[in-house]
Amino acid sequence: MSVILSVEDLTKSFHTGARTLTVLDNVSFEVEEGATISIVGPSGSGKTTLLGLCAGLDVATSGTVSLVGIKLNALDEDDRAYVRNQHVGFIFQNFQLLPTLTALENVTVPLELRGERDYLGRGKELLARVGLADRMDHYPTQLSGGEQQRVAMARAFITSPKVLFADEPTGNLDEETAQMVTELLFNINKEQNTTLVLVTHNMELAEHTQRILQLKGGQLILDRKSMAAS
Repeated sequence: MSVILSVEDLTKSFHTGARTLTVLDNVSFEVEEGATISIVGPSGSGKTTLLGLCAGLDVATSGTVSLVGIKLNALDEDDRAYVRNQHVGFIFQNFQLLPTLTALENVTVPLELRGERDYLGRGKELLARVGLADRMDHYPTQLSGGEQQRVAMARAFITSPKVLFADEPTGNLDEETAQMVTELLFNINKEQNTTLVLVTHNMELAEHTQRILQLKGGQLILDRKSMAAS
């Protein structure tokens, strides 16, 4: 298996007045193509910051990130956005659906931005896959939290991304809904052979991935196989 994400000596610091706050401190790891990993740790440990750097949403103070063989550090914001559009999918805790668009329109936005033709057919297919065939014309405010997250999931997978970054994807859901969303996420991820990088504080969710990275105080303190991979 080839390495699809490589993080080397990654550090992220913020300057506030005379103080320097280091959120990530010299973090290194690699992720192979098709693997599933979780990044866990307490609030403030640097999980979401690390996810953003890996996805090219932000740039590190020092160190390097290579995503699908491309060094993100060498790119400007426009080039990083292009890499994300071509290779990356996102699922967020707060769904981030566009309120003025229907479920189907939200799902198909990434393909429209690429200028692809059969975006409607692909969008309908994915919404049916996540159990929302009868909710395509509904707006986000007309959908439950679980339904909104399933729309967001369909949107994330519509471009067949090489890497999917998920930030607390079940964080705003009740336990029963979270289990359903988790099952769908891992099933579709397996069908598409997507590399999954998941940030969560939920250890039960983390154990669904093959590997768990644990952060504390911005440092990587543990890198282990999960129970699912054992």
